[in-house]
Amino acid sequence: MEELHKSPAYPDRDRLYKGPIAIIECIEEIPCNPCEAACSNGAITIGESITNLPKMDFEKCVACGRCIPACPGLAIYIKDYTYSDTKALLSFPYEYYPLPEVNDIVEAVDRHGNTLCQAKVIKVRNPKSNDHTAVVTIEYPKEYFEEVISIKRIK
Repeated sequence: MEELHKSPAYPDRDRLYKGPIAIIECIEEIPCNPCEAACSNGAITIGESITNLPKMDFEKCVACGRCIPACPGLAIYIKDYTYSDTKALLSFPYEYYPLPEVNDIVEAVDRHGNTLCQAKVIKVRNPKSNDHTAVVTIEYPKEYFEEVISIKRIK
C-alpha cells in the first residue's frame, strides 16, 4: 500500500477526501499510455518515454471516467468521499459476466478480494466504445472509503 501512495498518480490525503478524483494504481514502468490519450483535460501525462509511470495533475482531473476503460491493466478507478453524508462512491472497471445491474446489492472488496461491506450498484456503463470494459459505480459506507476498490464477481 505504501508503494501506491508514493505513486505520482495517487492523490494525497487532502485531495482524496476533497471530492471525486481518478486514482491510478500503476506502479510498474511498462510500455503503456492509453490513459494519457483518453484524458481530454490533460490531467494524465506519461511523457516522452512510454515506460514512464503516469503522473496525475489533480487540479485538472474532473473525474469524467474516460480513463477507466482505456487502461488495459484495469488500474484506474474514481472515488468520491463527498457523495453523501454516509456513503462514498466508487467507479471501477469490470470485465466479468454477468454484469451487475442497477440496484443490485453486492459485496464490496479490498485489493486482496476480502469482503468489507455491502454496496449498492447505482450505475453500469458498457458502451461499445469501452471495448467490453464495463464501468460499474457503487455506493458504500464511508467508513470503508479507502479500502474498497471493487466488488466480488457476480455468479
